[in-house]
Amino acid sequence: MRVDGHIRTLIFSGVLVAAASVAALAVFADKDRADVRTIPRGALRVEVGGSPISRPIPAGYVGFSIEYWSSLAYSGANPAAPNPTFIRLVQALDPGSSPIIRFGGDTTDWTWWPTPGVAKPAGIRYTLTPRWLAVTRASARAMGARLILGINFEADSQAIASAEAHAFLNGIGRDLIAGFELGNEPEVYGTIGWYSNSAGVPVFGRPASYDFGSFLRDYAAIASALPRGVPLVGPASGASQWLAELNQFLRANRRVRTVTFHRYPLHRCYTPRSSPTYPTIPNLLAPAASIGPAASLASAVVVAHAHGLPFRADELNSVSCGGAWGVSNTFASALWVLDTLFHMAQVGVDGVNIHTFARARYEPFAFKHTRHGWQAQVKPMYYGLLMFARAAPAGARLLPTYAPPTAGKALRMWATRGTDGTLRVVLINVSRSRTVTLAIRPPATGASATLERLLAPRLGATHDVTLSGQGFGSDTATGTLPGAPAMASLTPIQRRYVVRVPPASAALITVRR
Repeated sequence: MRVDGHIRTLIFSGVLVAAASVAALAVFADKDRADVRTIPRGALRVEVGGSPISRPIPAGYVGFSIEYWSSLAYSGANPAAPNPTFIRLVQALDPGSSPIIRFGGDTTDWTWWPTPGVAKPAGIRYTLTPRWLAVTRASARAMGARLILGINFEADSQAIASAEAHAFLNGIGRDLIAGFELGNEPEVYGTIGWYSNSAGVPVFGRPASYDFGSFLRDYAAIASALPRGVPLVGPASGASQWLAELNQFLRANRRVRTVTFHRYPLHRCYTPRSSPTYPTIPNLLAPAASIGPAASLASAVVVAHAHGLPFRADELNSVSCGGAWGVSNTFASALWVLDTLFHMAQVGVDGVNIHTFARARYEPFAFKHTRHGWQAQVKPMYYGLLMFARAAPAGARLLPTYAPPTAGKALRMWATRGTDGTLRVVLINVSRSRTVTLAIRPPATGASATLERLLAPRLGATHDVTLSGQGFGSDTATGTLPGAPAMASLTPIQRRYVVRVPPASAALITVRR
């Protein structure tokens, strides 16, 4: 993520909120159960196909991308006791798997490990320390994670890159490192200043003529100075025009074992209010904001897979430049990310890293440490991630869905079949006012079916979000949802499950064999 001027920079108690959300859920659940004899007039008849349309969703599909300085903000400063709430929140998104955590972003090229005989470059703003290494190692080991670690590339120094890589190897350990990622969005090195001099004039990391050919030469030079025992990750680009160069990049760099690109559908910096990519809730929930990031990567995914390599969108969030208040921190972001992750899986993306840093407008959680221990404030986006984790467990494959044109653009529908045969259907209604009633026919009805909902007071809500009637409240010390989930039982009518989806909500139907 690059930002402007190169500055890359509850009314109710938790109990009352949970009770209110359960009551709201019960209203819809009762109506679902009430329609047990006939399919309501006007219900949209939708179908779920039986033949998979995607590769199996890999383990570790959902991870996070964290700016370097925020590792201690999330994990704490004590390597003997890393933040357990952070660890549980990460693990809940991929239970039983090894999450992939990326450290990087803008701070990839702002960070260094003090290098003997090399003066600290003017563009460096964060210095790695033995404590950073120890805390990051302890947190990664506790959550069973593997790390993608950004290596400073903008400094254009083999010595700096080598010192940083060896510090990671010695301080974190080879077994926890998934790969080294050289630089961050190098396509803008010649157009966005690395730092500003004493007169406030931007100083660039590369000349204005810097292009893909120049990048390949620099990449080869820096890569040659890195330890051979760790694979490389790249090209860490956010440029659409560089997607066409991916095949050339991979042929020239056989050490690259994971392909990475970045995507943000909306942009806060340099974007006029009239643009469809300007950050507003309507723009975030427009089909293009969910479809676009995945569609733009589809051809590159094919190239990566042709080389036998996985493809990760290892920096993704709603709005570039750190997000936008009133958009990135609202319930709309939960519905957006839920829909977008399915689109990514549909085109074959092998993993997604949600980008964050402490106090970012789009961070999915925030932490504070008191004398009572760690407390987390869980933001709306996290609930969308959690519903995706439930709807698309590792090994599941997407199934086709068919809805009539009258469903409209506000309704999005996804279906998966798990390795155990369980069918899951996700229904997302991004309308502000229209309730949709659906009569869903799966390939086969099951012995039991349940319905759970993702709810909030409105699209712009920043609090009072619940999933299956459960919410984290204003803060959580455990990182787990309290109480028992509130689910409705569904009975098929003429081989269809009838569900009402209120505005600004999502629903998950689970059909077990």
